[in-house]
Amino acid sequence: MTYDYLIVGAGLSGLVMAERLSAAGAACVLVDRRSHVGGNCHDMRDANGLLYHPYGPHYFHTDSSTVVRYLSRFTAWRQASYRARALARGRLWTFPINLATYEESIGHASTEAEFKNYLRQPSGPPANSREAIISTVGPEFYDLFFRDYTRKHWGRPAEELDAAVCRRVPIRTNRDERYFSDGFQSMPAQGYTVLCENMLNASPGLDLHLNTSFDEAWRRFPHRHLIYTGPLDAYFHYQFGRLPFRSLRIELEEKGRAELNRDGFAQPVLQINYTGAEPFTRTTEIKHVTGEVADCSNVLREFPVDYIPGITEPYYPIPSPDVERHAMLYRAAAEREPGVSFLGRLGTYRYLNMDEVVSFALEEAGRLKQAHRWNGRRSAVATSL
Repeated sequence: MTYDYLIVGAGLSGLVMAERLSAAGAACVLVDRRSHVGGNCHDMRDANGLLYHPYGPHYFHTDSSTVVRYLSRFTAWRQASYRARALARGRLWTFPINLATYEESIGHASTEAEFKNYLRQPSGPPANSREAIISTVGPEFYDLFFRDYTRKHWGRPAEELDAAVCRRVPIRTNRDERYFSDGFQSMPAQGYTVLCENMLNASPGLDLHLNTSFDEAWRRFPHRHLIYTGPLDAYFHYQFGRLPFRSLRIELEEKGRAELNRDGFAQPVLQINYTGAEPFTRTTEIKHVTGEVADCSNVLREFPVDYIPGITEPYYPIPSPDVERHAMLYRAAAEREPGVSFLGRLGTYRYLNMDEVVSFALEEAGRLKQAHRWNGRRSAVATSL
């Protein structure tokens, strides 16, 4: 049998493509080298039956009504309040930076007008992440919250990273403590794995193979079009050298009743950033947003590490000018590659949020369906791709 589509990677990009194309009548085979679907947003239960994210926490937030409508076909939602604190100089600070953070720094109450007056007015476009923060909130807040944290997370100083990196964290002049500003901030009611499994169940005739590498799938499953969500440089056999990724080592800490506070949690908020010399960057207690009620909990501790193929997982493309120039060589090659769609963080080498991953996959699925003239019935993809 020759499949219409071989889809490599069962993360969100691959699952969206599998569901959309198989629902349109295409013969699709979906493979993943791991033993589960969902990619890095896969979640599971600890020894106490509580949900956790083994690849690090995933917070869903978006302003795209299209993405929300699509994913709502496969999950109900629980509204989430993504709140964080930063541990710096031996105390917890309100974070992201807002009026309350400013008041904590000066030791007395203040006003929005006073804080706005304190904030700097950028004189021009910042050249890097260090300039982006200092030009807005000054060197003290930069040193307190961003300098060491950024170096730990990315393995590079902020001076070597794009201005957009640190700007992903908002700076507000009011008392809004939310970590994100998007209009829709929720978690899948039963977790990401259930969401992903529901997408699979809505994919008629889909052929799924886990524990299957790209090379094996290429040999086993003849196909007319490839949808590839693996590392971009690996597809081209590292023709231009390896692209760097940053990775994580995750430690799960299961907490018993004696380790919880009066509210039943192990830490006061969902996320605590560690901005000093600690080897880890943050701890997260996902129970804050899952709504689970139990006399136990769990905390994930994240240790940034280098990406070593075959040993650690590729998590984050490095957002810096020199790496971007390197990545452009592969993206240009990808544009010239016939019969292949490159998607996802790894497949495009872009630092994408989950909603962006879903949005781009929906767009590509629509493009392919139009190009191949699906009419809601089984049909063969044109071989002249």
